[in-house]
Amino acid sequence: QPQANPGRCTACCPDWMAGLPDSLPLSRLSIPGTHDSLSLFGGRRLRCQSWSLEAQLAAGVRFLDVRCKLARGELHVYHLCTFQRASLRGVLRRTLRFLRAHPGETVLMRIKEELPIFSRPGFASQLKRCLLEEAQGCVWCREKVPTLGQVRGKIVVLEALAQEVLGIPYEQLSISDAWNVLSLERKWVQARRHLERAARGDPATMHLTFCSGNGLFTYPEEVARFVNPRCYQYLWHRRGQPVCWGVVIMDFPGAGLLWLIVESNGLQASRHITAAPSSPTVPSWDPHSRGKRHSSRHSSAHCPHRYPSGWTLIPAPRLCRRK
Repeated sequence: QPQANPGRCTACCPDWMAGLPDSLPLSRLSIPGTHDSLSLFGGRRLRCQSWSLEAQLAAGVRFLDVRCKLARGELHVYHLCTFQRASLRGVLRRTLRFLRAHPGETVLMRIKEELPIFSRPGFASQLKRCLLEEAQGCVWCREKVPTLGQVRGKIVVLEALAQEVLGIPYEQLSISDAWNVLSLERKWVQARRHLERAARGDPATMHLTFCSGNGLFTYPEEVARFVNPRCYQYLWHRRGQPVCWGVVIMDFPGAGLLWLIVESNGLQASRHITAAPSSPTVPSWDPHSRGKRHSSRHSSAHCPHRYPSGWTLIPAPRLCRRK
């Protein structure tokens, strides 16, 4: 069973963006993300993650889904009616601490009011105040999708506020979020179709595919145990192709699945910076050295987090098992 606070993250990929060119728009990146990223408590019906925020960031997660309620003048993190023992201020501070240690990275953060049907006045103004006071100028609050170079070391805010624009408008993005799961097979089909749409879609459009879900007869971990291995196999079969998967958002992701998403940026970056697309060889990407290229025969030495093809993901802190 997933634990709320595992002792350590068993994958470490804290600087995977550092080797990518500054000119790449975020819409042309494959970005691993987590759904309800701080939902560590509430039992199997509500818990969506087993890694702490710091562990997720170290494992390569660069999209965070933060759900808040306004209570006693502060924004606290909730999943439905369950307090997740965190505040938005704390999440911003912890994320910026990571970015100061890894200035080549950026983190997309969707900030959403939880249960907006019971919306409380002042949510937008408190969010604005929180971003001003805690983000210390290291936040992208514009509508335009930036390039990676514009937002290294910063948090990119995605929001869906009615009255103010405090970030990229979430509702204007290409999103697949079929969260109410009646059929596990159908859930995967919907996610796969949107991944295909992201792969062949407009490179200026940001695509978000939620592989997560919940339902009357299922719960987040069960959905993850069904969908995550299928997502892994699907992405594995497209390895070696310059494909942009957009933002892939999961519950209980395994390290191998995170790395497959991250790894796909290598050929995408090479295609972006190579003047002659018909070149017979495509250099592989070194995530530890910005702008450098290495031949494919040396790539495994520079990318120590690769996982062999015989491994299957399970959505828990113990990441992989042999077939």
